[in-house]
Amino acid sequence: MSEEKHNTQSKSFKYLDILMTIYVLVLVLSNIASSAKIIDWGISLGPIPLSFDAGTLLFPISYVIGDVMTEVYGFKRSRRIIWIGFGALIFSAIVFWFVQILPGEATWESTVGQEIYDQVLGGMSSGGIIIASLAGYLAGSFSNAILMSLMKVMTKGKLLWTRTIGSTIVGEAVDTFTFIAVATALGVFPLSLFWSLTVTNYIFKVLIEASVTPLTYWVVNTLKRNEGIDTFDNDLHSIKLP
Repeated sequence: MSEEKHNTQSKSFKYLDILMTIYVLVLVLSNIASSAKIIDWGISLGPIPLSFDAGTLLFPISYVIGDVMTEVYGFKRSRRIIWIGFGALIFSAIVFWFVQILPGEATWESTVGQEIYDQVLGGMSSGGIIIASLAGYLAGSFSNAILMSLMKVMTKGKLLWTRTIGSTIVGEAVDTFTFIAVATALGVFPLSLFWSLTVTNYIFKVLIEASVTPLTYWVVNTLKRNEGIDTFDNDLHSIKLP
């Protein structure tokens, strides 16, 4: 059934704003975690140690939510929320930059200090991590949403797992490689960690997406039933970036 058939152009939805709020929150928190810590569980894949930035623990959730939004509400609404997330990331960077340049109180300077702030949270406002995260986010999120939308039309709405996992395999590959490559080129991560971070981040994100597939099915079916919508992007001209 098409979006036009459901006459959803002016329809309001009960849960879309909740999904958007969680989506944006996950994006901002994962960026903070990525800047703050790199995790190493002491496991290696051959010669590659499986270490990853802490944001990897949260970021895959944004892809799950993105899949749900595209599957239920369609690419146009998903695209709008992707841009809202982009704006939230820029705003958070401005806030952390502003906090960074403000003068520190004497007791705080002696116990914590500007240098510690710069090392842990300064990355949220430095050009390298921001450029890398924004580039990876846009490239990966749009790749994921576009492929999800196209595959839904191709599969006639069947086999949801093929498009949630398939779109994630592509989207996360684009996102992870872009983010790590740009961040490494700009000096955020050392070159020695490039393949370790890239491989580990990618494997971890895809595994999370695959493991929550049953939950994704339940959320999607619940939303379709409660919202009374199941959007198909049959008009390929609507599947564009702007």
